[in-house]
Amino acid sequence: MKRSSSHRALAYARNAAMGCVVLLLLVAGVLSSWNEAHHIILAKGREHGTMTVTGCGADVCTGPFSPSGQATARSRVTIDRSVAARRGDRFPVVVKPGTDDVVRTGTPGFLHAWVPLGGALLLAGLVIGGGLRLSRTGWCTGIAGAVLLVATFFAL
Repeated sequence: MKRSSSHRALAYARNAAMGCVVLLLLVAGVLSSWNEAHHIILAKGREHGTMTVTGCGADVCTGPFSPSGQATARSRVTIDRSVAARRGDRFPVVVKPGTDDVVRTGTPGFLHAWVPLGGALLLAGLVIGGGLRLSRTGWCTGIAGAVLLVATFFAL
């Protein structure tokens, strides 16, 4: 049976809408991740050092900052709370310019910064596989997101 032009138009509209949803998810994931990741990727010229966690609240952990190189020592810096940060832990950080906030560096920090993108890839995989009916592409996208999340879990 031959499809009518209205059925084809609806199929194109559905695919365009699903493509927009996938694009929105991925752009939101990249932008959310870039907020933290750019401090790690573009770290040249920033203050590098080590943070020792002395206490954690509901949202942030605090502790002193020991510089490496020409950075300024600070008695108290803050980092977003993570399940991987406990009192007494020491890890390499970079200071966000103009603040006393720090971002964890190295492989664990890099992976942690891209966690929002991993979640976006998982969701986009569902939309690609179910909405666009591209099952292989959906599986690959979802698996890429899951690998990123699992690698972050084990790295931290």
